[in-house]
Amino acid sequence: MQNNLRKIRLSMNLSQKEVCCELQKYGCYIERSTYTKYESGSRNISCENLCALAKVFKTTTDNILGISNTKE
Repeated sequence: MQNNLRKIRLSMNLSQKEVCCELQKYGCYIERSTYTKYESGSRNISCENLCALAKVFKTTTDNILGISNTKE
C-alpha cells in the first residue's frame, strides 16, 4: 500500500504537505509527519483517512490498497 500512496501522490504532482491540506477539505486533519509514516508503512491508515485519501487522489480505496488498478 505505501508504494501505491507515494506513486499516486507523485503522479498528481502533490507534495506530502499539499496532500495534508487537501485532506482537510474532507474533515481529515493529519500532520505531514503522520502522512510520511503512511507512505513508509510505519503507521496504519484508519478507514476514515483511507476514504479521504481516495477522494483527494480521485481513485478507489482498492487502488490505494493495491487490490485493484481501477481509478474510479
